[in-house]
Amino acid sequence: MGFVDLLQSIITPALFFSAPLIFTALGGVFSERSGVVNIGLEGLMVMGAFVAIVFNLTFADALGAFTPWISILVAMVVSGIFSIIHAVASVSFRADQVVSGVAINFLALGLGVFLTKQWYGKGQTDMVTEPFYTTDIPLLGDIPVIGPIFFQNTYLTSYLAIVLAFVAWYILYKTPFGLRLRAVGEHPMAADTNGINVYKMRYIAVIISGAMGGLGGSVFALTIALNFSHSTIVGQGFMSLAAVIFGKWHPLGAMGAALFFGFAQSLSVISAGVPFLKDVPQIYLLIAPYVLTILALAGFIGRAEAPKANGVPYIKGSR
Repeated sequence: MGFVDLLQSIITPALFFSAPLIFTALGGVFSERSGVVNIGLEGLMVMGAFVAIVFNLTFADALGAFTPWISILVAMVVSGIFSIIHAVASVSFRADQVVSGVAINFLALGLGVFLTKQWYGKGQTDMVTEPFYTTDIPLLGDIPVIGPIFFQNTYLTSYLAIVLAFVAWYILYKTPFGLRLRAVGEHPMAADTNGINVYKMRYIAVIISGAMGGLGGSVFALTIALNFSHSTIVGQGFMSLAAVIFGKWHPLGAMGAALFFGFAQSLSVISAGVPFLKDVPQIYLLIAPYVLTILALAGFIGRAEAPKANGVPYIKGSR
């Protein structure tokens, strides 16, 4: 195996395993920058995966090649609406945000599995007929060395995730909306004094996190899993949450952390074709993403500073 072929076998899978984590982690950044901890990212991914698969199976014949793209948009809308449950509990009723997020995880999985059994008569859906397919990027794929590694036989959703990370950075740090959102996460009373509606901003941020979590789950389902069951999303939401923390609550940092975790996830898939990994027992490669997640957080969480009001309910007029 040549050097270019080796890099392609490593980088290409890492990119498409990272994409769902990047989408979901970006949603987590928006939520936590506003001061709302969102442990429910896993559940939001589950809901996105469920909706995308069901929509895809239902409308594939009518929509054809557009089906996966419309599926992820529908998943974003439904997951965004679903996340309002967390917003109401955390922002309006000032419930414990961790408990509310855990409830979202249980509710999404239970609802998805229940409806799957009701509609399909079994514990999992059929395989989709219109998933995302790998493609070569015109012109860029012909560039020597770089082209085969980054722009051939890959998913467009991988590039969409990277582009959205930079869009999220621009929104958070270069727009008035981003300034207001970060303000309510750092010092909500000062933001309220300056006329910013803290509750409204936090609702918007949680809904954005829901939509992005749904996008992450739907992309995972339509590129990797290709159906829905209780085991479609197994820890990816928590890895995305870890990426938020590892990335220091910054969109580009979260993207870098998600790329790192996506690479770890891809190890078990590519190991057979990589000379220095083929003799490593499969079980070690399967647990590698989770071990690396723990090690990354253990090494960096002490140096990462969360938004000061993160996890603290805001009571208007209180000091």
